[in-house]
Amino acid sequence: MILKDKNIVLGITGGIAAYKALELARLLVKKGANVYPVMTKSAAEFVAPLSFQTISKNPVYTELF
Repeated sequence: MILKDKNIVLGITGGIAAYKALELARLLVKKGANVYPVMTKSAAEFVAPLSFQTISKNPVYTELF
C-alpha cells in the first residue's frame, strides 16, 4: 500500500489499545504517511502524548479548544 504524503488522523482513546496505536503510528510513518495523533484525556493516562509526538513528528492534540 502506498501511503507516501497521505495525511492520516489517528484517534486514540483510553484503553490498552493505546499501546498498539503507538505501533500503528510507527508503521504508518515508516510507509511515508503524515500521522496527526488526537488523544482523549483517558488515552494520555495510558501513553504519554510525547510518545506519539516523537513517533509522528507532529503535534498531539488532546484538547478540543
